Amino acid sequence: MKRVLSRMLVAGGLMLGASVTLPSLAAEGPAKPDATRGANLYEQGDASRGIIACASCHGAAGDSTIAANPKLAGQHEGYLRRQLNDFRPGPEGAAPARTSVVMNPLAAPLNDQDVANLAYYLAQQTVKTPATAGHEDLVEKGQEIWRGGIAAKGVPACAACHGANGNGMDAQYPYLRGQFSSYIQAQLEGFRSGQRMNNQPMHDIAIRMTDAEIRAVSDYAAGLR
Repeated sequence: MKRVLSRMLVAGGLMLGASVTLPSLAAEGPAKPDATRGANLYEQGDASRGIIACASCHGAAGDSTIAANPKLAGQHEGYLRRQLNDFRPGPEGAAPARTSVVMNPLAAPLNDQDVANLAYYLAQQTVKTPATAGHEDLVEKGQEIWRGGIAAKGVPACAACHGANGNGMDAQYPYLRGQFSSYIQAQLEGFRSGQRMNNQPMHDIAIRMTDAEIRAVSDYAAGLR
């Protein structure tokens, strides 16, 4: 049973359970984020509320070693909050803004305070085992797209938003340096196909890119430091 659950989690990416809402938090918003509570929830989950430990998929302190599950350590706090909230059900039970057969049920039991605590904790962690670029033959094309975009197609330079070194900017643009190239590639392909639709600008960019261009820039981003 444990092996089956582990495989299911690896297939999609982060946490499980029924939806739980705290009215006071919904009305007043979360209190100041608590890193200790965020760490406990991340590492241990909360069985009483059907929350599975995030570490089951994303590794200790968010430094994932499984390419299907992104590294979350040191990611921008605002971006983490946004993505976790996008996985949760919308207002009055509306569909989540971001669809994932694994992450939607895993994020459903989280309340606003949980999200704030998790994001705050993870933002303070450090990636100790960054992914690397794995294809020397893709470096030139990847660098070209990252730094200059694809002018003929109206694709902007990735560095314009994600930074020259892939550091990103808080809520809007995640860091991509040292992220798994296969994960970055999967997200770009998801934006292109419409499977991931919680960022219209990224859809508009990815839809103009070929498989080869996506693969090259994804591999290049993984090697940034």
